[in-house]
Amino acid sequence: MGGRSRRRALRDTDPTLPLSGLVVLDMSQFLSGPYCSLRLLDLGARVIKIERPDGGDLSRRLYLSDTEIGGDSTIFHAINRGKESLAIDLKNPADLEALKRLIAKADVLIQNFRPGVIERLGLDHVAARAINPRLVYASISGYGEEGPWVSRPGQDLLAQSRSGVMWLNGDEGQGPVPFGLAVGDMLAGAACAQGILAALVRRGITGEGAHVETSLLEALVDFQFEVLTTHLNDGRRLPKRSDFRSAHAYLSAPYGVYPARDGYLAIAMTPIPRLADLMGIGTLAPYRDDPASWFRHRDEIKRRIAEVVATRTVDEWLAILEPADIWCARVLNWEEMLASEGFRVLDMLQTVTRADGVSIDTTRSPLRINGKRAAVGQAAPLVGADSAAIRAEFGL
Repeated sequence: MGGRSRRRALRDTDPTLPLSGLVVLDMSQFLSGPYCSLRLLDLGARVIKIERPDGGDLSRRLYLSDTEIGGDSTIFHAINRGKESLAIDLKNPADLEALKRLIAKADVLIQNFRPGVIERLGLDHVAARAINPRLVYASISGYGEEGPWVSRPGQDLLAQSRSGVMWLNGDEGQGPVPFGLAVGDMLAGAACAQGILAALVRRGITGEGAHVETSLLEALVDFQFEVLTTHLNDGRRLPKRSDFRSAHAYLSAPYGVYPARDGYLAIAMTPIPRLADLMGIGTLAPYRDDPASWFRHRDEIKRRIAEVVATRTVDEWLAILEPADIWCARVLNWEEMLASEGFRVLDMLQTVTRADGVSIDTTRSPLRINGKRAAVGQAAPLVGADSAAIRAEFGL
């Protein structure tokens, strides 16, 4: 096992992390599966990324801007830092047999092929667990394994569209507003990681692996559990978004974001009389003693609040509202957030590097274990960069 120790040392894996010693095979690409394996890596697992020899993961060329680093997109670097790359041609019988031998020695396998593809390769969960009964096998799809959407592309924007979540954003007159993030991919990856962790705990009791399944649609529906539960038990009436400064379809005024003289001020749940007194908004007098009107007339109330917020700077309002324990905050852009002391003390940024000179600034794990946040110094790999060492170590 000297080879394994050598490889793990190169990856700066902390042996005290809870998943240290576990091997994860990541056969997924784009975002949802690789995000799942990234979370496991940050908890100490060794992640071996299975890639096509001719170009690898398609997200290597999924550019969010015109920036590339070492020939790959920034998003690929961000979501695949610290992983190893094994180049496998799934159409090559010898490579396929080598992969099966690796599956026999792995703890977790993650795949997000379109439904039906993995079965044609002979690597579905039944076949994989026949090779390794202790394997925790995880599948992420767009819309599950059955139904009319199964064959549709499992892409984030399309999943947002079908889930209803896009309809919640924006003002009433805007039409649907998508999230500015691949939120379905990230939520599905996080849900899958939770399922894998639970299955690993169960395996520790029974010795048996499991098949963990989720999809972008399921994750996005779960994301809406709070508002969907209200809808299902409220006569299934569709909520009406606010026409002005909408921030939540079901919450009353003053909930929203308001432009001040030099920026934006977010105000959350606050009794209207309290806010009117602190901010000197006399025009809110008709609504003071009628809490039901705070929802029924929320657009008018928010317009009156907005008129007054615009007269001062954000800091001036915070000096009045925060000492009174009003739930409010300055809306920060990335530059302001990164410069803030509240962010800096979290120590959530790191620089990862690669032997070919690639260096990239990126984020760190959102988790702390026993007071420590994991650090991964290794950048995302080149396609097949670790193939020779992995084949030698595992006898492939």
